[in-house]
Amino acid sequence: MCLVQPQPTQQNEQATKSPRHFKPILSQNNPRYTDLRLPNSDLFASHSLSQRLERAEGMANAAYIESRAKLALTATPEWIDVSGTYAMFDTPDSPVTQTFGLGMFGEATAADLDRIEAFFASHSAPVHHEISPLADPSVWPLIAERRYAPFEFTSILYMDLRNAQIPEPANPNGIQVRVSPPEEAETWARTAVAGWGQSPVIEDFMQTVFNTEGVSPFMAEKDGHPIATGALNIQNGVALLAGASTIPVAREQGAQRALLAARLHYAVEAGCEIAAMGALPGSASQRNAERSGFRIAYTRTKWRLAVQ
Repeated sequence: MCLVQPQPTQQNEQATKSPRHFKPILSQNNPRYTDLRLPNSDLFASHSLSQRLERAEGMANAAYIESRAKLALTATPEWIDVSGTYAMFDTPDSPVTQTFGLGMFGEATAADLDRIEAFFASHSAPVHHEISPLADPSVWPLIAERRYAPFEFTSILYMDLRNAQIPEPANPNGIQVRVSPPEEAETWARTAVAGWGQSPVIEDFMQTVFNTEGVSPFMAEKDGHPIATGALNIQNGVALLAGASTIPVAREQGAQRALLAARLHYAVEAGCEIAAMGALPGSASQRNAERSGFRIAYTRTKWRLAVQ
């Protein structure tokens, strides 16, 4: 299939060339860098694809932790690499406090799990692992022996951007989409929180996301007012889509479709090979992603260690 590139407006062309956007490739000296190149063939759900997606999400969360660490006033956020598994601590109740990649880059061992559990214990934090079903078989007996329990499931969806036919960015109902400049961090975060109906405490979390290395924050506006948000987090050639939120009064007007198309085109222009996102299995978000050309790679399970 041929990807038809849109003819950008002056505003979109300026946003496309934003220096924030075109820094998707890390230096090989960066501790988050991992070289996981794709084969020159059609991309199917596989162990190698799962490695690429899990590493990208681990890198994204590690970048968030590094951003948070610069702003921390009390407990210091940090992350460690344990045999390819990224373990991160933000705060004890943060959704980022967990691991990514357990069993994806080699056999899982009791010694590795001991070190990971000790890391979280040192921060008085719960032990959570998000584990791909394509992880090494050594993972499952280990977590069973230690009485981990599953408590959350996520459909991981992907799109091969090398062969994708992406709809041209549109402006339905007068909606305009653009990349938010640095001075809009507070407005972007407030709009996202308003769409989710979340506690204002989440606003601080979203402002950190806004300023994290690799993130391009997108805003949808109507009549000059912000109505929806979306984030594009580029990590080593993978475009992670997140932060999708629309304020209640502006829903069902096409804002998220416009944001999705704009982010996918930006990802292609930045040289990304894959786009990926997570959604609750069977949710409207998953259906919308599949309608847009995403495919389910696998369903990931989140596990927690029982309190002793």
